[in-house]
Amino acid sequence: MSTITAFESEITMQLEFLEHFQSQKQLSIHNQQKAVFCGTGDSFASAQLGEVFSDFRVKALDPLDISKYTKLLSNHHLYLISISGNTISNIKLARQSKISTAITANPTSKLANVCDGIIPLKFDNTGIQTAGSISFLASALTCISLVTRFKMPNYAKLYKMAFNVSKKPIHGRVYVLGNLYSYPIAMFCAAKLQEVLGADVRYERIEQFSHMGLFSSRKGDTVLIFEKKNNHNEKLVQQIKKCGLHPILVDPPTNDPIGQVIFFIFVSELLSLHLAKIKNRTECFFVEEKKLRNVSSSMIY
Repeated sequence: MSTITAFESEITMQLEFLEHFQSQKQLSIHNQQKAVFCGTGDSFASAQLGEVFSDFRVKALDPLDISKYTKLLSNHHLYLISISGNTISNIKLARQSKISTAITANPTSKLANVCDGIIPLKFDNTGIQTAGSISFLASALTCISLVTRFKMPNYAKLYKMAFNVSKKPIHGRVYVLGNLYSYPIAMFCAAKLQEVLGADVRYERIEQFSHMGLFSSRKGDTVLIFEKKNNHNEKLVQQIKKCGLHPILVDPPTNDPIGQVIFFIFVSELLSLHLAKIKNRTECFFVEEKKLRNVSSSMIY
């Protein structure tokens, strides 16, 4: 099985995963205020979702930032998110922290062994190394469930609508914009387009784009906006069209924040898959680029 085929299979597996997803016991307000969610890559996006859905009681931080602010290691509970459980920066933090919990799909990993507790991520996959999809959804919903209760939306309908959105044409460099709940997914979307296609993609908050990223854009570039339609983003669409940019306002079909997050996750994955098929790719970019992958692995593990 090719890595693109595996990616597609794991995307579709998410529907069954959502049917059986079990929420974690919600942390008390006090415990949320003493919690730090930490991860890298997709796991950092999951940590940020936990922060937002906690009404910012939980802190979401990069592991190197925590290592430079050691006060957090002694008076906060670290929740270290790592699918493999072998991310060296998280393992180092677990060894230094007063109390830590591993959120991982590998309960026998190095991280799990050095943490004080484990929250196992349970999901099916193909067993083939590919771009993360179901693993991200599992970690994201687990982090969110630790800080708030939620009702599962009609994910089959969201998937169908996301599939249609993913067919929209993409040109040039891609900018993915988001706010609040959707900003971590903008980061995730950029990661998928980079991992699967090796595309030139940037992600920003919607407001910040007008101050920064806009000035690096060129005629024909695509701007994906992950947010419910409103006066501000409609004005942004109108204005950037005048510059020859190609805006796509991805308006979620629900007002429910959880539903919006799941919808944007589906759009991010299906968009990457659709573009890979258009380009007749059989393998993910990061798999083919062995030198880059070796650098990545040497820094991560």
